[in-house]
Amino acid sequence: MYELLDSIVDPQVLRGFDRKQLPELAEQLRAFILESVSKSGGHLSSNLGTVELTIALHYVLNTPYDRLIWDVGHQSYPHKILTGRREQMAGLRQRDGISGFPRRCESQYDTFGTAHSSTSISAALGMARAAQRQGEQRVAVAVIGDGAMSAGMAFEAMNNAGVYRDVPLVVVLNDNDMSISPPVGALNRYLARLMSGRCYTATKRGLNKVLSVAPSIRELARRTEEHAKGMIVPSTLFEEFGFNYIGPIDGHDLDALVPTLQNVCALAAKGEGPQFLHVVTRKGQGYKLAEADPVLYHGPGKFNPEIGIVPSTKLAKQTFTQVFGTWLCDMAEQDARLIAITPAMREGSGLVEFEQRFPDRYYDVGIAEQHAVTFAAGLACEGEKPVVAIYSTFLQRGYDQLIHDVALQNLPVMFALDRAGLVGADGATHAGAYDISFLRCIPNLLLMAPADEQECRALLTTAFMQNQPSAVRYPRGAGVGVATRKEWVTLPLGKGEIRRQGQSGVAILAFGTLLYPALGAADYLDATVANMRFIKPLDEALVLELARTHRALVTIEEGAIAGGAGSACLELLAAHGVAVPVLQLGLPDRFIDHGDQAELLSSCGLDAQGITSAITQRFGVLLTRDVPHADFCAH
Repeated sequence: MYELLDSIVDPQVLRGFDRKQLPELAEQLRAFILESVSKSGGHLSSNLGTVELTIALHYVLNTPYDRLIWDVGHQSYPHKILTGRREQMAGLRQRDGISGFPRRCESQYDTFGTAHSSTSISAALGMARAAQRQGEQRVAVAVIGDGAMSAGMAFEAMNNAGVYRDVPLVVVLNDNDMSISPPVGALNRYLARLMSGRCYTATKRGLNKVLSVAPSIRELARRTEEHAKGMIVPSTLFEEFGFNYIGPIDGHDLDALVPTLQNVCALAAKGEGPQFLHVVTRKGQGYKLAEADPVLYHGPGKFNPEIGIVPSTKLAKQTFTQVFGTWLCDMAEQDARLIAITPAMREGSGLVEFEQRFPDRYYDVGIAEQHAVTFAAGLACEGEKPVVAIYSTFLQRGYDQLIHDVALQNLPVMFALDRAGLVGADGATHAGAYDISFLRCIPNLLLMAPADEQECRALLTTAFMQNQPSAVRYPRGAGVGVATRKEWVTLPLGKGEIRRQGQSGVAILAFGTLLYPALGAADYLDATVANMRFIKPLDEALVLELARTHRALVTIEEGAIAGGAGSACLELLAAHGVAVPVLQLGLPDRFIDHGDQAELLSSCGLDAQGITSAITQRFGVLLTRDVPHADFCAH
């Protein structure tokens, strides 16, 4: 079934193929991706759409000497398979398996680690300039999607690249949102070859020399050429950045892709300046179900490809994302000022229903987190109540705006931070490990961490009612199964609660959903457990009271220990001169790789068993003996 594919151990073998064999290879590669992802789960639609493009790139480029960077990288499965990792696809996104994104430590062919969007052009430009400085005759190619092109960073990189007229850089725009219309057929294939060929380039260079003696005529000729091309293809914008624009061409037509890529890369290698190739592909290409619904098949779990994804009939627990989506619609009914904003994460952040019901109050600003935050600030200035639905890991990209445009002006912008903590199969690039550390140091900002579904709804309401910046962090996936109630409930600002009173002398201060494994550990240890709820403002009275009445404190959070909620407790105790042993439990000072979410938490010691073990190891000996309080603190 995979005769051609079986023979490829690296791209050098692929480059020995006859071009007539490439379409058959594409069929085999696409079939293997469908078979593999249906068994392991992962990104499907985007990878089915880049099969021919990947083959063409490795066929034309001398990888890994030539640098190939995949923006975001969730479409790099064909690349991984063709670069010697086919057998490892069975462990894709699983613990100790290969990543769903390019990683430099995984393969020499992964020249740049990606997972957040819009970084590829900047990285490729850096690599291209380094090659020039080092006298290397290599080309750097960035493959970027039309969604990633909406981010400011991509345009910042192109603006900079245009300064270097001889840089060996190629940008391939993988446009998979536009249908392949008739102009992309034979006529545009001809134009693409013409504009990337030697004759066109030589003629253009010769005319520039001739017309240089008459600047006004030369400028007229340049504008005439650009706008003539712009009548057929959208070239003008990229030409203004200093790129030579070619395309659009059919990204599934290898007879068009290979010769055009050969011409484009040859131009870049010869110092003809940065090149821009516009390729049109289709998500889910070759698998009708994914073509019809690329969003559903964007990142599926395991499924039968013969049948497709079948909705589960089991009564599943509500996810925190669903809790937020329902709350958002309910609150929008109550308050006409509520505006929802997302940076291109409608489905992931639970905004599908909101968009359908309140389209005039819904804004998807594209992959532009910085803009999303400042846009929300502008709305808040005019009396609106914006809610920015954003993944914790992506808020990192809008940090300056959060401080300067929102918090400094004390504007009532609410941030719903999805994917706070570990995220399982997406790994370190998407983990929301740092939001507590980087948010709690910002003046004016409130930060809350619900323990379960109903408390999440209550804290979302509490945050929305405040007249200052606020953030509610909640993890990926389902909670413990606590039913939510539609009535409006707010919680006292900065107040936690005692959930279990113990007799062992240890008090556990739990922030967020780790309350429940903490309660499991406390039952074994007979410890007191506090559900803190608020990271900022911290319930100082509760922390000090627990320090006064217990011989040891334990803080638990699904976030980085460094600078986290536990650190806030230590700062409070130090400020009041309270000497009590404190054990901080949270995410260690290292990046946590991909794997099953529960398994990863267990590996970090953040399940009930791990919490019990850590507390027993630190305090167990002293707790089993009648040790005076002063001696215990000294220990």
